[in-house]
Amino acid sequence: MFRVTIRGKFAGLDDAGRTRVLAASGTAFTEAGTFTHDQSVSAFTFRCQVPAGPDDGEDEAALGAMAALDAHGHPYEILKIGVTDMRDIRIRRRRPGHA
Repeated sequence: MFRVTIRGKFAGLDDAGRTRVLAASGTAFTEAGTFTHDQSVSAFTFRCQVPAGPDDGEDEAALGAMAALDAHGHPYEILKIGVTDMRDIRIRRRRPGHA
C-alpha cells in the first residue's frame, strides 16, 4: 500500500467544481482521494491511498494517485508529489512489563 500526497493548485475551478472539492474534503487517505485546501479553494493537498503490486514502486504509486486526482475532473497544476511506501513502515511494539 502506498500513501501519496499531491500538492497543487486548481486552474480555473468553476462553482460546480468548488462544490465537488468541498464535498470531497478530508484528511484521510482513501483510494478515491480527499482534498484539503486553502480558504479560496485555489491551492490544495490531495491525499490518496494506492494499492501496491509486488513489483510496484513510487512511480506506479504516483501515476495511480494522479489517475485518482484526474477522476475528480478538476483542472489542476501539480506542485509537489510525496510517496510513502507503507510496506517499509515498521511498528515497534512494546514488550510486556516495559513502559
